[in-house]
Amino acid sequence: MKLLVYGAGVCGSLFAARMHEAGHDVSLLARGERLTALRRQGVQLAEEDGPAVKRVPVPVIEHPDGGYDLITVFVRTHQVDAVLESLAGVQGDVLFLLNWAAGPETLGAVIGHARVLLGFPATGGTMDGDVVRYRKSNFITRRVAMPIGEPDGRTTPRLVRIVETFRTAGINARAEPQMDAWLRTHAAFEVPLGQAVHAAGGPVALADAPDAVRGMLHLIRQNLAAMETPPVPRAFAALRALPQGLLAAVLRRFLKSPTAVHSGLNDPSPVTAAELKRLAEQLRAPAGARRRDVPPGPLGQNCACS
Repeated sequence: MKLLVYGAGVCGSLFAARMHEAGHDVSLLARGERLTALRRQGVQLAEEDGPAVKRVPVPVIEHPDGGYDLITVFVRTHQVDAVLESLAGVQGDVLFLLNWAAGPETLGAVIGHARVLLGFPATGGTMDGDVVRYRKSNFITRRVAMPIGEPDGRTTPRLVRIVETFRTAGINARAEPQMDAWLRTHAAFEVPLGQAVHAAGGPVALADAPDAVRGMLHLIRQNLAAMETPPVPRAFAALRALPQGLLAAVLRRFLKSPTAVHSGLNDPSPVTAAELKRLAEQLRAPAGARRRDVPPGPLGQNCACS
């Protein structure tokens, strides 16, 4: 497979390295200082706090070049508009693996609806300088598959081909028939969580603030109740049904876990705040009226901004 990985952060770098090691023709697109570092040292990987750093010589580029069998996009929500414009004239199906609650129509309007696939990365980690420190594999993380789907929910030959290609590269992927609803459900949960973590100063600090955790749960429940469709996966419905005290205890334990500490939740950078703000605006847009630019308002401020 000739593959372009657009975005050289944690998820994009890790994905590109895995596909390169599996023998695929991979190019990793990066800009600025990240591009310079990748050209000098390749993708550098380390397991959480482990001392060993592995270098994978993935080819890196600054601009898309020619056509591809598949383009995978790993960028922040607020960076998608610029990516769409740069890919409009580049051939190849485009799999968006990112936070997105505005629906597939806004993506297809720029690059062509037939090219769009939706998904979300199952990997996680943090950047330590130029080194990607990814989450240690365990029983739970091995069972979590990367969901990928067609905008209309069909199981198409290209979807089957992509899922199988990723699996043969050691990337646990699965077809998700309700990918748009999955992404909106994730955003309904992720945005209040990110807001609360940012305000507290990190996941561990939030875990030590019970009132803030309860306030975050209240906003998550509001977001889920406002969705036009049932939550996907259905397990998220438990966030609306289970006692708040039980949920708060579970979330506080999660926030202190290595999974939370070694994840994007522990990234206090301005780009994280910008992403959460844009995702909040997307959540506010009603079904059938989602568009790329939605003015902020009270609901966005309450449920999403960080």
